[in-house]
Amino acid sequence: MSGWANRGRALRRWATRARDELRSRWQRFEHLWRRSMQLRVVVSTLALSSVVICVLGMVLQTQITFQLMSAKEDAAISQVRSSLPVLERELTAVDPNSDDVAQQLEQALNRLTTPNAGHNQAAGAFDPVLVDGAGTGADSQAQPAAGPIDDVPLELRRFVQQGQLAKQIYTVSRDGEAVTMLIVGTPVDSATRSLQAYLLFPLTSEKRTLSVVQSTLLVGGLVLVVLLGAITNLVTRQVVRPVRQAAQNAARLADGDLDQRMRVIGEDDVARLAESFNEMADSLKQQIKQLEEFGQLQRRFTSDVSHELRTPLTTVRMAADVLHASREQFPPGLARSTELLVDELDRFESLLADLLEISRLDAGVAELAAEPLDLPAIVQRAVDSVRGIAESGDVPLRVEIPVLDLELVGDARRIERIVRNLVANAVDHAEGGPVEIRFGADEHAVAVSVRDFGVGLRPGEAELVFTRFWRADPSRNRRTGGTGLGLSISSEDARLHGGTLDAWGEPGSGSCFRLTLPRTPGQELPGSPLPMPADRRIAAPDALLARALDATAEGDGELAARDTGPARLSEHASPAGADRRGEEPR
Repeated sequence: MSGWANRGRALRRWATRARDELRSRWQRFEHLWRRSMQLRVVVSTLALSSVVICVLGMVLQTQITFQLMSAKEDAAISQVRSSLPVLERELTAVDPNSDDVAQQLEQALNRLTTPNAGHNQAAGAFDPVLVDGAGTGADSQAQPAAGPIDDVPLELRRFVQQGQLAKQIYTVSRDGEAVTMLIVGTPVDSATRSLQAYLLFPLTSEKRTLSVVQSTLLVGGLVLVVLLGAITNLVTRQVVRPVRQAAQNAARLADGDLDQRMRVIGEDDVARLAESFNEMADSLKQQIKQLEEFGQLQRRFTSDVSHELRTPLTTVRMAADVLHASREQFPPGLARSTELLVDELDRFESLLADLLEISRLDAGVAELAAEPLDLPAIVQRAVDSVRGIAESGDVPLRVEIPVLDLELVGDARRIERIVRNLVANAVDHAEGGPVEIRFGADEHAVAVSVRDFGVGLRPGEAELVFTRFWRADPSRNRRTGGTGLGLSISSEDARLHGGTLDAWGEPGSGSCFRLTLPRTPGQELPGSPLPMPADRRIAAPDALLARALDATAEGDGELAARDTGPARLSEHASPAGADRRGEEPR
């Protein structure tokens, strides 16, 4: 029994492997079928041509068979009619009262088959049969006859006995082999008695002819199908090759190789396609060059303006600080104006700092001051810098620091700026709800996410928030309007580390920002250790529950956050909270 069980398991394993191999081959063919227009055209042509050739072969075979059999039947009937005078002449000597009628009929047959008997033999060799027609019905088996009477079917004999010329194709056995015969029967007029004559014509030569015709049609059809496939493949290749070259050149153009061109041969449609492609490539190259020149000019202008404005700004700052220090001596209206002047100078300095940072990033001269860091400490400093703004807006800040190894090598200033931007951005859009900061880590990377439950992001806005000066809320009515450059700068800071900055949001469900950094700058990131809210489907907390949780929070505002998820936004936020996601409203 164990042997049968082992063989059964082996058979099942073999069947499983065979099924998997068949499925794999079919999937590869399906993939090739979808990607190759040449294969589809060739296979379709072969299939249609095979059907046409099969139909044509069947029609030709039917016509040839019909013509062969018609010619054979006409020749056989003609030979029967030419043999009748010979039979009638020979049968006049048959004695109707003789008991040896069969022997006399045999002698008549010998005369009929004697060469140069004076009758036509266009139908070829035949076996004659003579039957005495004196009996009918069941007695016909005992009738005197000459020749192979058993090879003549009874149905044919009944027709001939009624005085009709009849024919039938019938298979008989000769020497243990089946032989197809064309049997023609006719009544013979005799002065002495009623007789029937049957001539059996073998169809062996006709069958050989039909076999040769069938094999010729089969081989010819296969050769024709192969030739059609080769011709179709050649013709299709001439059409598909330029299209493939155009696709390859377009891919290289998309990769930045603007010198790719197609060869122009002749003046046909393909040549016009190549000319149009080359004209498009020339136009793209020229426009990209103009855009690059314009971008360089714009970056140079931004850098020059930023540097030129720093000198007068420093002077104005000094004067404003003097006025601000003496504001208690001024009337209330003038004192308030002095405070507003200092606040706007703070924003102006923040804008200049952003513009200078953008110009350095665009010029490729930004460098990382990499050093070993403790990520929770950096995040805590960023949270503390915006805590005053959060308290003024009644927004709880909750930080969850798990027991994980959160050490990395990076630029502390840039990482703190990223986190400060994200937290200030979340506070500005939290709509009074909590802001949760969570951490994640694995052997390759560390991550921090900032989640709010405010207005959220509309579909498609998560991909636009990194655009410079883009904002979903053009009214600029947030509490902490910024420059609109913070997210772009934070994204570049993450990229300098070799990390990613992701965003997720839904209207009414808030948004989540996730910063993922490699433990060493430039190290490859296989993924992020923190999940996206889209996967966990975090629900927005009730406002009363949020206040109750906030009431139980620790005095420093550190509270275990709930779930957070991925994000892809970032916005610059100064310690004073002047630049936040309000600059990139959702």
